[in-house]
Amino acid sequence: MQRQSYVRNAAILTATGLILRAVGMFFRVYIAARIGAEGMGVYQLIYTVYTLAITLATAGLSIASTRICAQLFAGQRPGAARRAMKTMIGLGFGLGILACVLLYCGAPLASELWLKDERALLPLRILAPSLPFMAMSAILRGYFMAVREVRPNSIAQLFEQVVRIAVVAAALCAVDPKNITASCSAVVIGNTVSEFFSWMLMALFYHRSIRTIQREDKAVSGLWHQLWQILAPVCANQYLTSVLRSVENVMVPACLTIFTMSRESALSQYGALKGMAMPVLFFPFSFLGTLSTLLMPEITEAYVQGRKQALRYLINRVLLLTLVLSILAGGLYTVFAYDIAQVLYQSNEIGFYIAVLGPLTPFMYLESMVDGILKGLNEQLATFRYSILDSVLRILLIALLLPKWGMKGFLFVMLVSNLLTSLLNWLRLLHAADLSIQWIRWIFKPVGSFGFAALLWRLLMPFFPQESLWRAVLGGIMVAAFYVVTLWAIGGIRSEDIWPAGRAKKNAR
Repeated sequence: MQRQSYVRNAAILTATGLILRAVGMFFRVYIAARIGAEGMGVYQLIYTVYTLAITLATAGLSIASTRICAQLFAGQRPGAARRAMKTMIGLGFGLGILACVLLYCGAPLASELWLKDERALLPLRILAPSLPFMAMSAILRGYFMAVREVRPNSIAQLFEQVVRIAVVAAALCAVDPKNITASCSAVVIGNTVSEFFSWMLMALFYHRSIRTIQREDKAVSGLWHQLWQILAPVCANQYLTSVLRSVENVMVPACLTIFTMSRESALSQYGALKGMAMPVLFFPFSFLGTLSTLLMPEITEAYVQGRKQALRYLINRVLLLTLVLSILAGGLYTVFAYDIAQVLYQSNEIGFYIAVLGPLTPFMYLESMVDGILKGLNEQLATFRYSILDSVLRILLIALLLPKWGMKGFLFVMLVSNLLTSLLNWLRLLHAADLSIQWIRWIFKPVGSFGFAALLWRLLMPFFPQESLWRAVLGGIMVAAFYVVTLWAIGGIRSEDIWPAGRAKKNAR
């Protein structure tokens, strides 16, 4: 029964993730075509400030509601969980209102002094009302993860994306695309409207879920203390990291302006990388996002209960699947970089970015997954230190290299940053979970399998037209198929690595 539930949830999350990633990526292609690279650059700057406000409104709330509700349900206290949710929703609404007021009132200063682009003022104010709804939705998402119900979150996310696309498409048709202020405002208004409707839908699902739960008049003992213990380290980490990331994101176009001697050119390059190339590179991460969502609670539970064998088994499984998928993704991006860029954006510049960053994809994915695992192992302090170190290093290198090397300097910064943080997180995980690296199965077999698949593609490539949709799609499918078959044949991946079969249950005891 548990396996069936796992498979069902995995299928729902995978399908949802793929749909959202695919639709989101192609929607970004549409937006980029409408507002241009410079408009995408301004759009990314706007989200630099918006991200700070999101962090203030939502930091740690989803994690807190998941942990607290999971504990109360496990203790056979559903009424207490309902009462705790009421308190947390109130807290989320309060933080959301605070973030909303600060963003709306601070938008003139942020656009003029921080971003140095007055075109960001109106979009920032349009985004402000979305924050209370985003904060309350984060708490509701945490609740549904605690009760192992993925459908409300998936349906709400799909509905949110549909509303966003409809609103943005209609708004973009009503404005002049050459007016960057108007076009960016048209894009962000879809975010605010969709967040409201997403929250409404989540609230309906939540009401249906708790209506059968008996109210508990007694206050949840130690709730605020628990909230503080969970939120304090998470918030401190996310606030400081978010501030440093915002400093970095503002510095990049500023330093590029020094190199190019043109603010327009700097914003265009910045928008092409951050707003166009990076979403493509992270598209396959939806598979790993599903894995993380399903397995992280299991990892945390095994750690808390002291089941070391089960913990090592789960972590090994996560790391193996992360490396298998990320090596495939990185290889495909390296081989088909210019094909992908031409099909999506008709741009060799973006193809260059994808080709350079393609080999870094395994490190990007691994960093994200290992960071989540470490937090599940109560290693938040370590991840916090590494994050701060990484941010400070990036800022220093940006200030030093970008005025001299331009975008090539920023690509070098990304290379150093991802290699460093991946290594630090990896070493910490090996120590915390008492693991050893399985070099052959984790690395050599996937890399060798992709090398063999790429070689076969090189032999077949002359039969396909140059840089075409046909070659990119069919070639990518063929290489992926060769890779999977080869990896399966040499024992690099097995069925029990994907589905939690009897071995997993045995290890979990």
